[in-house]
Amino acid sequence: MVLLRPVPGDTVIHRLWAGTKLLSVAVIGAVLTFYPGWVPIGLVALLLAVAIRLAHIPRGTVPTIPRWLWVLLVLGGVTAAFAGGSPAVSVFSIDLELGGLLNFLRITALSVVLLGLGAMVSWTTNVADIAPAVATLGRPLRVLRIPVDEWAVSLALALRAFPMLIDEFRVLSAARSLRPRDVDGPRGGRYRRWWLGVIDLLAAAITVALRRADEMGDAITARGGAGQISAAPSRPERADWVAMAVVFAVCALGVVLELTVWGTSAR
Repeated sequence: MVLLRPVPGDTVIHRLWAGTKLLSVAVIGAVLTFYPGWVPIGLVALLLAVAIRLAHIPRGTVPTIPRWLWVLLVLGGVTAAFAGGSPAVSVFSIDLELGGLLNFLRITALSVVLLGLGAMVSWTTNVADIAPAVATLGRPLRVLRIPVDEWAVSLALALRAFPMLIDEFRVLSAARSLRPRDVDGPRGGRYRRWWLGVIDLLAAAITVALRRADEMGDAITARGGAGQISAAPSRPERADWVAMAVVFAVCALGVVLELTVWGTSAR
């Protein structure tokens, strides 16, 4: 799964300002929170598909869904179907109420769309551009003495640290799996060895995280301090205003159709 690492490219989506992408995700998330209907979800999914096409995101970037997740989805759909509700269909003189199943499918589609939006920001945005964009977007909050720059720096450092820590944890897990297995003994002894192994792994992970933090602190100090992370010039351009206009138009169209045409037909 490729997250928090931008996919190489020089497309129109890659060149957009990071603040435009963050603001677009925030607006779309707010709209889908208050109007989680099929029409807004479908329009946002269409917009996401167009953005993926324009960004030339390869198919291999999308993570593979494990089998146990499909099993959980099927189990959740079957369980939700027992809730009933309209609409109802007749199959072999048996009335089946599909309201619960449709609600489950709608929530699942909403989750997939929101995850796709977050993944698009991750795949097309350099981590170094996040902190200046957050500092620019939060500039009005400085009047209230809110530490916007410190928040932006903390967010940037967290986004930089996640990929490194994930790689370190994978190395630790692989090294632990290469250790010779203990001879099977009483069940209580196996549980005790398992807990001791988990404790050793956590201790090693904490040590690695502290070492990485020390190295990152030295690198930041050598480059002028943490203030330089959010001090880079960052502002929207003409393409960003066009992108925001498209996002607002799609959201407005989805809300209007949900409240008028689709809402009337549903009733």
